[in-house]
Amino acid sequence: MTVPEITPEERAELDKALLDALNPLASAIRSRATGLPEHRMWEGDPAEVALSVLATWKVVDAQVKSLTARAAGTAGSYGASYEQMGAAWGITRQGARKKWPEAVVRTPAATPITLELFGGAAALTRDPASGDWTWTGRGADGTHGAAGDGTRYPTREEAAAYAGAFLQEHAAATP
Repeated sequence: MTVPEITPEERAELDKALLDALNPLASAIRSRATGLPEHRMWEGDPAEVALSVLATWKVVDAQVKSLTARAAGTAGSYGASYEQMGAAWGITRQGARKKWPEAVVRTPAATPITLELFGGAAALTRDPASGDWTWTGRGADGTHGAAGDGTRYPTREEAAAYAGAFLQEHAAATP
């Protein structure tokens, strides 16, 4: 994935949207700091007003960092690697790991997750090197199955869906 480029028009729209969102927050913060009503935010020493805006951007910056970390964590929970996150952010894999150290949680290959459905069971395992998932299982009818031909799945949920379909197909016959 490459870092997306935006057009000059999109950049102008983004700037306007950010400024429109910033102004009410800047007014509220300045009002609390000075005791002046929000509609008088722009009155006063120009340097103090500009510093109020700067302080407000700091608040926005912290919130953007928090939301970015949340997005990285969500991507990691769905199986994205640090290499993929780095590519999306325009940094190296190592840079992504440093920036979002908790985003990718590796489940050791030796610790399978057991899925019990329809009287059978399947073990979901994650390859620590690639981060991909696979499954093996035994249906209630005694049939053994596994992800076919070395098939790997990018997320635990996808592997579980295939394993669940196998277990349903090999459920014990109902009298």
